Amino acid sequence: MSSTPASAPTPTPVPTVASPAALTSLHDRAALAERLGRDPELHLFELGDLDEPFWSHTAWYTTSADGPVALLYAVGDVPTLLGLARPAHADRLAGLLHAMRPVLPRRLLAHLTDGGLDALAPDYRAEQRTAMLRMALTDPSALAPHLGGASDARRFGPVAQLGPGRQLGPVARLGAADLADLRALFAAGYPGNWFDERMLTTGPYVGIRDAGGRLLATAGVHVHSAARRVAVIGNVTTHPEARGRGLAAACTARLCEVLADSVDHIGLNVRADHPTALALYRRLGFTTVTGYEEAVLTAC
Repeated sequence: MSSTPASAPTPTPVPTVASPAALTSLHDRAALAERLGRDPELHLFELGDLDEPFWSHTAWYTTSADGPVALLYAVGDVPTLLGLARPAHADRLAGLLHAMRPVLPRRLLAHLTDGGLDALAPDYRAEQRTAMLRMALTDPSALAPHLGGASDARRFGPVAQLGPGRQLGPVARLGAADLADLRALFAAGYPGNWFDERMLTTGPYVGIRDAGGRLLATAGVHVHSAARRVAVIGNVTTHPEARGRGLAAACTARLCEVLADSVDHIGLNVRADHPTALALYRRLGFTTVTGYEEAVLTAC
């Protein structure tokens, strides 16, 4: 009886594991501007940080020629990490952040889109996690109802109404002389906000005062780059005693109108769980660009 030799078992294929991409530090400002400018509404902060005095405090990283770029901004006691990507590039962003772990400080404030915190989770503990939205002005015509009549350079805006028959001052430009009043307003209406007095010189701030001169509302900028044609609105604040009367809308609308002379893209960041602010910005013509998480990260 003949027998056929048993064939040798087919070897099980060994999965090919791609080598981690090499982390590259970027230093060419013009190349960064071109790369980030492909999606300016997503990268408003990064584009603004290409200007001085911010550029000198930045470090930029990537793992590919056309993938996400992460920014480490080292000012103050806690550096800030910005890693934003569209959903199609979420995996590449995660790979970039994973590769960055050896160069990150032990403690940092992170702004990361979906999957970013998970990429750092083996080595970093996330605290104070906050869901945020990046919004951009996509319908400037929605500002018109909040702008009122014409204004001259001194008045800088329409007269706001506090109530029937009661007028406030105009939406006026603020400067260094208004610093103490701004700080008092922030203490009353927006404690813990991110404000540096240098912001009064790097971009416009506007505000509304009552008849006695008390500052009741303001809107300003975190980023304003005429060179990159971008701006990020921030520190929109109304005194608790004056809320619900359209003062924040009047300030924000006028600020957007002024910024339009020097920028093409206006955005802002807002907490995803702040329905009053979200409703305000949507009325003014802002729409959502992306969601992201803000968190304080500490090395484990």
